[in-house]
Amino acid sequence: MSLRNRIAFYYTIATAFLIALVFTVIYFMVDNVVYRQFDEEIRKEISEIFTDSHINRNDFKGFSSFSEFDADHKSNDDEHENNKHDVDAEFIQIVNSAGTIIKKSENLSRNLLIFNPDISQIAYFNSTVGNSTVRQVQVPLVNRQGKTEGYLIIALPLKNAIIVLHDLQYVFFFSFPAIIITLFILTRLIAGKSIRPIEKVIATAEKMTQTNLNERIALPSNHDEIYRLSATINALLDRMQEAFQREKQFTSDASHELKTPLAAVKGTLEVLVRKPREREHYETRVQFCLTELNRMARLIDQLLILARYESNKMSTHIETVELCGHIEDAVARVLPSAHEKNISVSLDHREQSLVAADAAMLEMIFENILSNAIKYSPSNSSIIIAIERKASSTLCTITDQGIGIPEEKIHAVFERFYRVDESRNSSTGGFGLGLSIVKKLADLQKIKVAVKRGTTAGTTFELTFPST
Repeated sequence: MSLRNRIAFYYTIATAFLIALVFTVIYFMVDNVVYRQFDEEIRKEISEIFTDSHINRNDFKGFSSFSEFDADHKSNDDEHENNKHDVDAEFIQIVNSAGTIIKKSENLSRNLLIFNPDISQIAYFNSTVGNSTVRQVQVPLVNRQGKTEGYLIIALPLKNAIIVLHDLQYVFFFSFPAIIITLFILTRLIAGKSIRPIEKVIATAEKMTQTNLNERIALPSNHDEIYRLSATINALLDRMQEAFQREKQFTSDASHELKTPLAAVKGTLEVLVRKPREREHYETRVQFCLTELNRMARLIDQLLILARYESNKMSTHIETVELCGHIEDAVARVLPSAHEKNISVSLDHREQSLVAADAAMLEMIFENILSNAIKYSPSNSSIIIAIERKASSTLCTITDQGIGIPEEKIHAVFERFYRVDESRNSSTGGFGLGLSIVKKLADLQKIKVAVKRGTTAGTTFELTFPST
């Protein structure tokens, strides 16, 4: 069943239940009003009888000898003879406590009103006279000692009322399916018009492929749930397109970075197998191949780190660590590279600085930043690491005297495979992944990373740690 039909069906079922409930309530209300009106008419008749006869309810003998009872009903003998079962005339009957009829109205003819000896109070109920349904009341007549000596029974025909109630039933019975069918058709049309934007969403999504990820769903004019759905899907498509482009660029850059050392190793080995060489030549070439293979291994390790980050499989173990100690460990690992270029690395803060971080990730961050600073710093320069305690955070700065970063390119330094010199054959030997890893590891630990350009040259990296 389509969405349009489901909406129409469920709405129609709910409305049908509600309409049936309303019809039922209306019917019983009308039924109750009708019977209350008849009971009121009967009460008036009782009052008139007692008023006209000048007889008290406690005077049963007066009722049994009441001559005007016959006069009231014999004054129109001809009319009663012709209309013995006049539907508008009331029926009156008086019985003693044993149920024996003492008096009855002429229009009853041979019929009798039903007497119920179990009723001790005034009671209203339906009964029959001949083939007609009547509304009947049974009034006990008690003497002054409180003993019931007889009953006054009055009935009014219900033929007209029953006709009205039956007509009301027919109206409800035949109008109900007509209303439901009409409601289903109208609801289906309205639902179809309402979900038309969803059909556009489906049509656009069905046409979407890798070659046209730039297509977007047209937003409806009304800012309703369908507008939010379309906007959400468009945002999803934006992220998908960005991820696809990023992965495409990632694959292209990674293949380019791996192609260069592979080509170098392959070419070197092909030259070595052409003819015998001197031992020193073999050792030099093999050492070159090992160096290239090590560069490939480092690249693969860095790619794996990024892949784990983007697949949300990298978890952190945040604890309170001593910052200076981890900085010194990272400095110790990069010192050989710094000594080759006669670069000094100094830490001007020796006091204890406690921060909340993952120890392993923290050392990786500092090692990548320091390695990047050493690569782009000239020989005989210096790298200064400073730590400053603030009220709600700890600031660590790493300043080098390298080539610096152009102001317009600072925002791109944390992108993968980005290098300031834009040379794939740079003598620095980097892949452009170190700072990207720094940014992602810092984000995992809620460490803010910023980079600033020096006034003349050099670069300063700022790491802001939240307070412990």
